[in-house]
Amino acid sequence: MKIKKLEHLSEIFQEYDAFIIDLWGVMHNGVNLYNSAINAVRELQSNGKRIVFLSNAPRPTKKVVEFLKKMKMEDKFLRNVFTSGEAALNSLKQNKFGKKFYHLGPQRDDSLFIDVKENKTTLEGSDFILCTGLFDEESENLQFYKDLLKNYVNKKLVCTNPDLIVHRGGEEEYCAGKIAEIFENLGGKVIYFGKPHKEVYLSCLKTNQKTLVIGDNLRTDIKGANNMNLDSIFITSGVHKSKTINENLMEKLLAEHKVSANYFQKELTW
Repeated sequence: MKIKKLEHLSEIFQEYDAFIIDLWGVMHNGVNLYNSAINAVRELQSNGKRIVFLSNAPRPTKKVVEFLKKMKMEDKFLRNVFTSGEAALNSLKQNKFGKKFYHLGPQRDDSLFIDVKENKTTLEGSDFILCTGLFDEESENLQFYKDLLKNYVNKKLVCTNPDLIVHRGGEEEYCAGKIAEIFENLGGKVIYFGKPHKEVYLSCLKTNQKTLVIGDNLRTDIKGANNMNLDSIFITSGVHKSKTINENLMEKLLAEHKVSANYFQKELTW
């Protein structure tokens, strides 16, 4: 299947009943909302389409909704939001991977385990490692994490954001997926919550609804669409923006990631 350039979402939207849309990289850049994408969602909603925002944010859904409201996203768009953090949270409450955990990630993600914070402990004393990202003070030094984790590969690492990188404004940042990659390379076992893994989609899909996935990350959004046999639009100005220069290079990029997409747009445009 050869990917097609899509000028306007309005050309194809009537073919679908529901839309699973990524947030970071499609709807915003971590600092500002994208007006073109907001307009597209407004048009979809006015045409009675079901919209679900599915994010690999390592935080509870309510925290992501608060973040979107701060960026002035309207309440009417926030009825269906689901995060990888929310999916992980349910397993934490059930002590699915043990009780005591070591939190590897920034303090701003503490909201994820607020209900089980008494189970947080040291790396040595933990049953498993809960990874939500990188420590603020070690946000770029990947060797630090190799040294930190090399003697603990007998423990499971629970990754609440499978993304490798994200762009905050114009700056590139590593995500929890990068730490998970390091841990696997050391020989450890990782349990992932979020796209592209099938489980996170089950709460978003409804039977008898033809669904289109819209995302900027080939490893997570588009791979996830492929895993669920769903059509997809690849937004090229997001996480892969440095590599998607023309259509020939795009086919090569898709092949490198072993994924296929139906359409591509530079940014989500009605």
